Amino acid sequence: ALEGIVLDISDRKAIEDTLKYNSEHDRWTGLYNREYLVSLLEKDIELKKESKKALIGINLSTIQLLTVNYGFQYSQNLLKKVADDLSEHCTANCLLFRPREHSFIFYLFDYKDRKELIAFSDVIIKTLEPLFITERIGGGIGILEIEPNEKEVDVELLLRRLLIASERFMNLFGKDSKICFYDEELETLVNRERDIVEALNAIAFDDHTNDDLFLQFQPVMDLRTGSIFGFEALARLRTTKLGLVSPLEFIPIADKTKLILPIGEKVIVKAFRFLNKLKEHGYDGIKVSINISIIQLLKPDFPNRLFEIMNEMQINPKNVGLEITESVFAADFDNINSAIEKLRDAGLHIAIDDFGTGYSSLSRESGLKADCMKIDKYFVDILMSTNPNRAITSDIISIAHKLGHSTIAEGVGHEIQLQYLREFDCDRIQGFLISKPLDEEDALEFLNSAKNIQE
Repeated sequence: ALEGIVLDISDRKAIEDTLKYNSEHDRWTGLYNREYLVSLLEKDIELKKESKKALIGINLSTIQLLTVNYGFQYSQNLLKKVADDLSEHCTANCLLFRPREHSFIFYLFDYKDRKELIAFSDVIIKTLEPLFITERIGGGIGILEIEPNEKEVDVELLLRRLLIASERFMNLFGKDSKICFYDEELETLVNRERDIVEALNAIAFDDHTNDDLFLQFQPVMDLRTGSIFGFEALARLRTTKLGLVSPLEFIPIADKTKLILPIGEKVIVKAFRFLNKLKEHGYDGIKVSINISIIQLLKPDFPNRLFEIMNEMQINPKNVGLEITESVFAADFDNINSAIEKLRDAGLHIAIDDFGTGYSSLSRESGLKADCMKIDKYFVDILMSTNPNRAITSDIISIAHKLGHSTIAEGVGHEIQLQYLREFDCDRIQGFLISKPLDEEDALEFLNSAKNIQE
């Protein structure tokens, strides 16, 4: 009977140990899980007040792309391999957790200083680099130092901040790996981005807002005739909280959140209204070009929706230009080229923006269904500091012409640049030498003045 009682106790202890293990560990990788990380942090923050403590988050959310392409089991096996490789770096003062499906966290305590955290993060990058270069995906690393001697700490808030830091630079495991520490400056940036998203959301869905999306128009001049060929429509954002927000800031945010789809359509409508205003003033031969993102282009119904708006607003396709950044062709050349061919066949003028800085394979360039190449400002700026005989700007103009495309030079601000571009047969220019971007009424006044000068 005593032997039976001992066996019963042993079985019960084994069951309890199993239950405890399962409650603290991730089933697939065998690593500690989120629940155990939270409980351990709460205990250590209370009991190890003087100890240096930090979290290093490894964000591998891009593995989801592999799930789509190769299936669930493939990505799970890859995550198991990552867990095994990272586990090699665990010590008594460095524990590894898998708090979410596509992330890992190292919890370090009693470390020396920030340099030690950076050095350890570099080791992580070197560990994962071969694996992720092979898979052609990226990730991010964020570091959060837990302030010692804090009386009350919200662990969930700490984990949210760590996630923010790990999402900041997602181009990791490449040549320019970056590690992001969480600090107040990052918090400010995140809050600013949230305010911009809220403003864009309100504008996108007509939510009675004082935030304003508006356009300015920069003239493009024909170098052969000296007349104004058209305008580039440039989106601007003014919010009640932040004031004027640079397009270099809000356009990438709109892309990332997919708000570029409704925002982009509003930009198109505003540009078409300006075209109709030009027509009312007798300028029915002037073109207006609109910047289009890859997200818009790859939306299957984008061309048809654009044609629908043009019909509704009675827009002549020959007055409409679309500008597409050269680098987008690296993502899906055939589908994007097919979409712009359909737009071009309908009479729209297609320009490849930032020519010379993006996906510049000449074999691909020759197959682009475009009318015009916009020479990036970089190749115009170098004319101010490089011997004209050694500048490659003229070669870019020549290549574009041989491929059957006209050229527009961007960012022309000095007479010496104008003279060079004219000498080497650049077709058109835009920049502050001609005019800064203008509001609608100022753009009309600019056209009137240019017309009077020519007459």
